[in-house]
Amino acid sequence: MKPLLLIVDDEKTQREGLRAVLEDHYEVYIADSATSAIELLEAESFDVLLTDFRMPGEDGLKLIKRAKSLAQPPVCILMTAFGSEETAVQAMKEGADDYLPKGSMLIEDLEKKIQRSLKLRRLEEENVVLRQQLGKRFKTSSIVGESPAMRQVFDMVEQVAPTNATVLVLGESGTGKELIAKAIHQSSHRSHHPMVTVHCAGLSPTLLESELFGHEKGAFTGAHERRIGRFEKADGGTLFLDEIGEIDPSTQIKLLRILGERSFERVGSTKTMHVDVRLLAATNKDLPKLMAEGKFREDLYYRLRVVEINLPPLRQRATDIPALAVGFLAEFAEQNRKQVSEFSKEALEGLIRYPWPGNVRELRAAVEHGVVFARGRKVDLSDLPSPLRASPSAARPEDGGHLLFSAHAQASSSKEAGGSLSGFSLQENEKQLMIEALKATRGNRTEAARLMGMSRRTLHRKMSKYNLY
Repeated sequence: MKPLLLIVDDEKTQREGLRAVLEDHYEVYIADSATSAIELLEAESFDVLLTDFRMPGEDGLKLIKRAKSLAQPPVCILMTAFGSEETAVQAMKEGADDYLPKGSMLIEDLEKKIQRSLKLRRLEEENVVLRQQLGKRFKTSSIVGESPAMRQVFDMVEQVAPTNATVLVLGESGTGKELIAKAIHQSSHRSHHPMVTVHCAGLSPTLLESELFGHEKGAFTGAHERRIGRFEKADGGTLFLDEIGEIDPSTQIKLLRILGERSFERVGSTKTMHVDVRLLAATNKDLPKLMAEGKFREDLYYRLRVVEINLPPLRQRATDIPALAVGFLAEFAEQNRKQVSEFSKEALEGLIRYPWPGNVRELRAAVEHGVVFARGRKVDLSDLPSPLRASPSAARPEDGGHLLFSAHAQASSSKEAGGSLSGFSLQENEKQLMIEALKATRGNRTEAARLMGMSRRTLHRKMSKYNLY
């Protein structure tokens, strides 16, 4: 793919001349003012901004400052006929990546500066990705999980991530499907390329098609410029289609083709584009039911679910709630500059017993609510949202008896998050809970391990540690 380059100059001959010599190696857009340039920069993610210094209205320095404040800033190179050392220094302070005086500018020099700046940016982006990957992988608090169901999910992620297989992530709203998709991408060989996300719900068929495949200028009303689609932007990397169950039949057909041939056309074009993209998709819909109703293509469904990962709802992995809650507690205490470090026993039991229809997303919001209203170092039950305070006191069937052992989960999580538990030490607490688990299951070690949210092998190891044989 050619890098996207925006030339900004109020002199028509200058901008048209630059376009003519650069368009062989770049996809070139032009603008005659900073105002027009900002509109283009906000509508499209450019790789390079090449701007004149002196222009009517805002000058090139101000334009560069605006461009560098964008979520995905371009490489910025300033051109000026009024070159001076002061201007060059000021340009660098405003974020310019390089500087070129017009009077002595050679096209070869300009292209070298552009290529050098793009190379430096790619290296910086790769370093950021590598730093994010080191020691982080699945350890974000949003996808913490030691329950058997989540350990199975993590095992699948580790196994599928290095491959190019298309993955369909299923689960209720708020279970963390996008986070699983990010974990797959970050652990793949494509991690140094972009992961591009498209939220399919809420987009009309025309807009979704344009968003995915791009469009040519004049392809439809309002298409004033050519637009690069998400498939092109994800070339070499990963495209994540969230809420795939919402796409219309015509777009489904085009997706089916790109999964098979890795090719497509922009809206309004007959030119075939070829890309190397790994596709990940997610939905909270019942796709087999949609197929039976004629709303989702069966052939597309089987193309998407080469690998299927099912994220369990939070109510089915309640042993993970204390670990998640303590992680969120530490996060929001820091954000809100509050000395809150733990939950009261009643608050923790309220969190565990609540059915969480909104899953992890709702839990995160509830913990933030608790931190905001906490008056001391502990979040009490009265600090949590009213639905949790009104939840029944009896444990739910889905709990599987784990409530007895919630202190163990809080202890382990609190240790990692810097929190504390009063009373027993962590080891004493764990030993006592293990004894209780074995009593409750009449010595059935498999069942005791399940209650404590650990493997049978781990239980045996800890029983040996605490001399419980």
